Amino acid sequence: MIDRRTFGKAMGLGTGAAAASLIGLPGAPAASAAPRTGATAPAGPAGAPGARTSFARLKQVEAGLLDVGYAEAGPRHGPVVICLHGWPYDIHSFVDVAPLLAARGYRVIVPYLRGHGTTRFLSPRTFRNAQQSAVALDIVALMDALKIDEAVLAGFDWGSRTADVIAALWPERVRALVSVSGYLVTDVEAQQRPLAPQAEYAWWYQYYFATERGRLAMEDRTRRNELCRLVWETVSPTWEFDDATFERTAAAFDNPDYAAIVIHNYRWRLGLADGERRYDRHEERLAARPSIAVPTVVLDAERDPFTAPDDSSYRDRFTGAYRHHTLKGIGHDLPQEAPAAFAGAVVEADRL
Repeated sequence: MIDRRTFGKAMGLGTGAAAASLIGLPGAPAASAAPRTGATAPAGPAGAPGARTSFARLKQVEAGLLDVGYAEAGPRHGPVVICLHGWPYDIHSFVDVAPLLAARGYRVIVPYLRGHGTTRFLSPRTFRNAQQSAVALDIVALMDALKIDEAVLAGFDWGSRTADVIAALWPERVRALVSVSGYLVTDVEAQQRPLAPQAEYAWWYQYYFATERGRLAMEDRTRRNELCRLVWETVSPTWEFDDATFERTAAAFDNPDYAAIVIHNYRWRLGLADGERRYDRHEERLAARPSIAVPTVVLDAERDPFTAPDDSSYRDRFTGAYRHHTLKGIGHDLPQEAPAAFAGAVVEADRL
């Protein structure tokens, strides 16, 4: 999930700005009213949470170290949007976003990140590494494999971090950026400094993953799904998702590398696991908190416990055209809870 830096000023759930009306699409809809348990609620109108339950079909392509699984929607020669999911989520966070953008003429690519879903490592000898620059280079390699020179990158959680890293290090590949929760580039050294207790409290799973018990829990399917569902309920308190919605995403956690990738990601961020030397030059640049000059829309979710009161802690990192919106009543999985608002932010960023 998101970087500890976002907690710099976050001590509660309040936010400073109201959500703006986003260009060309409706504003943020209310959270889904489907019950958490029991039968799946009927699909709502296009753009509403839960309007769709699946992508038409998945594709695979060899890219860099991976055989990447991804969904695709929209015209093949349209401007490209790459939507990047977080943890503990998968491509279904964008199942309602993709058709909205496709209807606008965008070619939408939604890949499973390494360790998720149908994405697999090409070699069993490759270290199961989840440091930020390695994950970012996966997406650059995917773009190369699909012959995409530039794209709008739009993500949340791990996806925001990945998009931010690419925008900072390879801006020529980024047409525009939508980053939920702001600037999420990780500074491992800064991670060593403690936060206020209330902020530390929300990161319980990060510390759990630093233990052998946490690793074993992630390798056990039942414990893993129980943990991930608890995170969903905690960080999206207004989203009344149903069993089927969670289970569709939980299928992506059955990837044989899932536990290794998740555990390495959180241990690496805390300085408890090494990365690979091949990425040192990128991590050295990222440790300096490089600015992002591409056109950017930042979305904050009011009910996400990781949302800062305002964007003052990261505003100076975005030096290009910039907009910031706070979505009232929305939690951490912003694109799945408010798909029309997320899709609208993509259109807005592309027009900045």
